[in-house]
Amino acid sequence: MFMKGLFVLVALCGGMVMGIQTPINGALGKRIGGIEGALISFAVGLLCLSLAVLFLGKGNLSQVTHVPKPWLIGGALGAIGVTCSILSVQRIGVAGTLTAAVVGQILVGLTIDHFGLLGVRRTPLDFSRVLGVILMLSGLYFVLRQNL
Repeated sequence: MFMKGLFVLVALCGGMVMGIQTPINGALGKRIGGIEGALISFAVGLLCLSLAVLFLGKGNLSQVTHVPKPWLIGGALGAIGVTCSILSVQRIGVAGTLTAAVVGQILVGLTIDHFGLLGVRRTPLDFSRVLGVILMLSGLYFVLRQNL
């Protein structure tokens, strides 16, 4: 139980970092262009992760040639997500962008869980999860209603 709680905090911190990243990337994109801003964001990320692997890494990068090819699209999906964020934040604000992104993540997450896709344990959709989505969509409406 403690470990699950710890990882809830880790995920919460990750979300908070994304909350800071969104307006920073938005400002960068406004100055140099949306796709260009995403490129710079990922280039800086590549540099940081390269240093982390160099000094802290304990994995085996040579195994990348042996993983299923669909597992390699995560970076492309991240690039799309960051670019969408950069393009959205100037038009619907930070809170609107983050709320919409979280709702999108939850919708995809529920679908993946329900069908047990991508190797995760199957967790069927039930009333409480549907109610959660309805409440999240309601929250999205209230966060965005001034920008609609």
